[in-house]
Amino acid sequence: MTRAPGLWMLAWRRLRADKVALAALAVVGLFLAMLALSAGGLIASDWEDEVALSYAPPSFMGADAAPAAQAAAARAPPPNVFDPLADDIAALAASGSAVAVVRRPTLPFGADKWGHDVIKKTIKGGETSIVVGLVAALLAVGLGTLFGAVSGYFGGIVDDLFNWFYSIFTAIPSILMILTVAAVLQQKGVLTIVLILGLTGWTGPYRLIRAEYMKHKGREYVLAAGAIGASHWRRMFAHIFPNVSHVALVQLSILVVGFIKAEVILSFLGFGVPVGVVSWGSILNEAQNELILGKWWQLSAAACAMALLVTAFSLLTDALRDALDPTLKQG
Repeated sequence: MTRAPGLWMLAWRRLRADKVALAALAVVGLFLAMLALSAGGLIASDWEDEVALSYAPPSFMGADAAPAAQAAAARAPPPNVFDPLADDIAALAASGSAVAVVRRPTLPFGADKWGHDVIKKTIKGGETSIVVGLVAALLAVGLGTLFGAVSGYFGGIVDDLFNWFYSIFTAIPSILMILTVAAVLQQKGVLTIVLILGLTGWTGPYRLIRAEYMKHKGREYVLAAGAIGASHWRRMFAHIFPNVSHVALVQLSILVVGFIKAEVILSFLGFGVPVGVVSWGSILNEAQNELILGKWWQLSAAACAMALLVTAFSLLTDALRDALDPTLKQG
């Protein structure tokens, strides 16, 4: 007698049948692999090295640094023969010129104001933005699941208290709530951004998990678990939660996308990562002033990377929602 496939096996079969979902999963996996390599120092660890001229354009545009170097040499004052330190100053200037010559006039994706490689800077910024999105989403889904489970399972006054708390959070616009928590916490840093987003983003998972627990707590398998002496917490998290975990997973994937965009907005407004940390938001904040000078490549690199990841994550989220829908019986 063959065992019937479970929810997760059926979901994987539906997901494999969706070619767009598999392509989105491959893109997301590529970004996560890039995150792991960047965090391990295997790639983009030298993004702060000044390897090119200031605002060096992408290679396909072409650039010639020789005229600029010749003009700088022409403007240099002649050596003073009466200065006893003239030889030392000349040697120091020569060494500085040698270092300056090493800077490349172009890079494959261009350079920023300080000569940093834009593609390496974008990868390092993606590490920060993706980590913030993932960790903040885990925190928000964890809080929302815990609050929703307690509220939906026990009901009564416990449910009323959580609903009152939920109503306060949802009555305030989300961006205003985020900025309020950011102003209260004040201290900038990646951990602070995670707390800001996680503590304000639990309302969506809470509402859905609460509804699922209210639906499941009266079913036969939960009543049978109570009849054999299972505690409330065991019924909540050992019996009911495996049957509603797909809701939490879908909410996690939705919030990752939302929190990546929220980090970009916060960093763009100056409430995000500190000065010593680079993220997609800080890159966009820096690149807005470069557009006036016609330097568009840093903005394009960060915007394209973020758009690609957010689009792939959104498509994967839609596919997960369809694949994990228990009302669909065919695999």
